[in-house]
Amino acid sequence: MNESAQIKYIARNRKARHDYEIKQTLEAGISLLGSEVKSLREGKINISDAYATLESGEVVLKNLHIQHYKMANENHDPYRNRRLLLHKSEIRKIKEAIEQKGLTLIPLSIYLRRNLVKIELGIALGRKKYDKRQAIAKADADRKMKRATNRNY
Repeated sequence: MNESAQIKYIARNRKARHDYEIKQTLEAGISLLGSEVKSLREGKINISDAYATLESGEVVLKNLHIQHYKMANENHDPYRNRRLLLHKSEIRKIKEAIEQKGLTLIPLSIYLRRNLVKIELGIALGRKKYDKRQAIAKADADRKMKRATNRNY
């Protein structure tokens, strides 16, 4: 079975690629409670406002909203900080990248890979309003050029 067939996307941060220029991406695991995993499988999650920071040598995901699971006896705090599971070498690379001016760590998507919850993080540079307009104009120009070349063949 190929790798892409084993991935089931739960949530994607569509605004992230518009608001940020993604320099690098990496995959991490998330430390979750049982009721959070059940709620994730139902798709009750919002990652649009989430971001990650470094705290005492660990990468922590903040402002990720996972709704309460209805069938659980004891539920979790929907906005609690969640620890990301990364190797020390990956954390060191992230630390070096974040210390550069203007770079931040944002979640791009959350998915299931072989029944494990994974998150795709992006080391990103925030875009200004005029940068966003330029990116949209460039994408439109590329699309038109591709369309024109496809018609000729």
